[in-house]
Amino acid sequence: MTPDTKAGPLRLRSGQVHATHWAFQKCYSGKFMSATNSIFVRACKSLPVERTPVWFMRQAGRYMAEYRAVRKQHSLLEICKKPSLAAEVTITAAEALGVDAAIIFADLLLPLEVMGLPFHFSAGEGPVIEKPVRTKEDIANLRTDRAGELGYVSEAVGLVAKHFGERLPVIGFCGAPFTLASYMIEGGGSRNYVHAKKMMYNSPAEWDELMRKLVTVTAEYSTSQVRAGADVIQVFDSWVGCLSVEDYRKYVLAHVTDLVKRLQKSKVPVIYFGTDSATLLPAMKETGAEVIGLDWRIPLDEGWRSLEHGCAVQGNLDPVLLFAEWKELKSRAEDILQRAGGRAGHIFNLGHGILPETPVENVKNLARLVREYSAGDSASGSGLRASANPKPKAGSRRS
Repeated sequence: MTPDTKAGPLRLRSGQVHATHWAFQKCYSGKFMSATNSIFVRACKSLPVERTPVWFMRQAGRYMAEYRAVRKQHSLLEICKKPSLAAEVTITAAEALGVDAAIIFADLLLPLEVMGLPFHFSAGEGPVIEKPVRTKEDIANLRTDRAGELGYVSEAVGLVAKHFGERLPVIGFCGAPFTLASYMIEGGGSRNYVHAKKMMYNSPAEWDELMRKLVTVTAEYSTSQVRAGADVIQVFDSWVGCLSVEDYRKYVLAHVTDLVKRLQKSKVPVIYFGTDSATLLPAMKETGAEVIGLDWRIPLDEGWRSLEHGCAVQGNLDPVLLFAEWKELKSRAEDILQRAGGRAGHIFNLGHGILPETPVENVKNLARLVREYSAGDSASGSGLRASANPKPKAGSRRS
């Protein structure tokens, strides 16, 4: 443990943020001691590990009282843009849950601002793009030279890396080009992605130009996170499941592959995750990402077979199971671990992010279950030890 890791993170008391004795510096020129030998990073590389690593998408969020206290004083974008706050939220969640990786707190759409596309969050509606991209001229006006203005995210990564040192790896992330393009074109979320698909089908040259610009910006943005201390980069393709295999291969695969290859030049593993993506898995594997994230709609062993066991996999518990009685949650989590079969390269996660009303104790108990079950399996084949058998009430809130 380094001197930096002995000092605790910022602590939240009554919604206030208090600094500890180590000061936040404005920026960091070099990468801190990283956790490249952690079980999480080794699993990303499909190397043998002593137990299954576990972390959760959206593990810092509204289901945690600590995060809600910060949100009483700051908007989501304010937290993202203040490195000390983003680092605090990231650190607090990772330490409270006992997970094997800390994912930096940021928003998927941040790169849109530096490309000249403002957005805001509307209550109950999510992100709203103020002027959607619909024409050739709109695409031509998008900037690709301002990714450095997102340095506040890298600064937050550096703070988290400084805090954890070798103890815990840090995950940086970015949105995949298709998902970001969909937001830009649709103006927000969508059911059918009519405008995005119209551009794909009717204006393929403009579509390719938009995707190339997104790859340029997100690659630079993510690489700066690696330089600041991120040990892994996750690429979120949240909306890619709306595509047929044919459309994915024709309009998306080459661009995601380009992004993955650029990120891999930083010498860190890449996780590529999409939802509703069971039919796309063999094509997603062709990106060369070291890890493919699986959602809950396909059994883990079946999904891994469709990837020909040619990469690591991450997943894949339905997030809503965290509202179930412990007996059901425990059974489903153990089933996933059993389907992994002890094969090197499995990272336990949900099939999507933690939902806002999730009972926080269930998340903590699930992390403990995965740690102890997989360690027990590895040591003796006996599975979960008695100490990992809590029985929280379904829907209970003890945060």
